[in-house]
Amino acid sequence: MTTTLKPKARPVARTRAVWIVGAAAATGVVWAAARGLGADLTADGRAVTLPAVLVTTVLVGLAAWALLALLERLTRHAATAWTCVAVAVLLLSLAGPVGAARTGGGTAALLAMHLAAAAVLVPGLRRTAAR
Repeated sequence: MTTTLKPKARPVARTRAVWIVGAAAATGVVWAAARGLGADLTADGRAVTLPAVLVTTVLVGLAAWALLALLERLTRHAATAWTCVAVAVLLLSLAGPVGAARTGGGTAALLAMHLAAAAVLVPGLRRTAAR
């Protein structure tokens, strides 16, 4: 009797968690680069700290995951619907840094953090969607 071993597929939950951690790492790198370049990371009069950036990214990633899981249960087109919502949320979120930052460098850094999170989360979580 011959058995063929198939590589184990990664559980979806673990893969999604990895993408969220990756997004947090990406925003952390952008934050560190902006600080290193001397950008004023202040929004609405409050300092944008690394812990705040990391926690916010993880919370947004978890919310995105929850929405994707819900859509997978409700529709056969979860990936498409979720991607549309994710892009809309990204576009709305970009208004925050534009109005909140005090300097051009701060605005650019905050925008870059939003875009870095989206660049990891949107394609990463979309790949895990049930087909």
